[in-house]
Amino acid sequence: MIGDKSQAGTYILRIRLKEDTTLRFGRFKKGKLISLPAGEYAYVGSALAEKGATTLARRLIRHATRSGDQPAHHIREAMLSRFAECGLGDEDLLPRRGKTLHWNVDFLLDLPSAELVGISAIRSRKRLEDRLAKRLEEDPHTGIIERGLGANDVPGNTHLLCVSAAEAWWASLPDLLASMEVGKS
Repeated sequence: MIGDKSQAGTYILRIRLKEDTTLRFGRFKKGKLISLPAGEYAYVGSALAEKGATTLARRLIRHATRSGDQPAHHIREAMLSRFAECGLGDEDLLPRRGKTLHWNVDFLLDLPSAELVGISAIRSRKRLEDRLAKRLEEDPHTGIIERGLGANDVPGNTHLLCVSAAEAWWASLPDLLASMEVGKS
C-alpha cells in the first residue's frame, strides 16, 4: 500500500488460476466464452471515492469476497487487518448485501479455482487506471487475453492480463505505482 491519507486509489490484483478454464465474463462480447490457461493474472482497477461504497478499501474487500455462500478469498482477513492498521476504510468493509457479479473480473474471482493472492495499491484520487493498464499491456511479461476485457468503461484498454514473470516482477509493482503517482511514467 502506497500513500497514507486518501480513501480512494488505483490497484493491481494478483490472481492465481489453478486450472485451465473457459469462462463467460458476464455480457462481455455478448457472453463469448474465453479460454484462460492456468497461471497468474493481473487486473487493474480503481475506486476513486473518499466515502461510501466505492472507496478503495470497500472495493478491494468486495474483490476478496465471493458470491452466495462461497468462502471468501484467503487474503481477505489479512486485508481487513492491514486496512485497519493503516486507516484505510471504516469499521465495516464487508459487502452489506452479499456480492453480485457486476464487473468482468467478478466472474473470474468467483471461481473456486481462482484465488486472489496479492494486491498492490496507491492511495490517491488521481485517475491512474488507464495509464497503468496501458503500461502493463506493453510489458513483455504480460499478454492480452481479450481486447477490452476488464475495461468496459475505457475503450481501447484491457485491464485483465495474463502474466508470465518471476516473483521480482510482482515485487516491482509498488514502484511502478509510485512512479505514476508522481508523474514519472
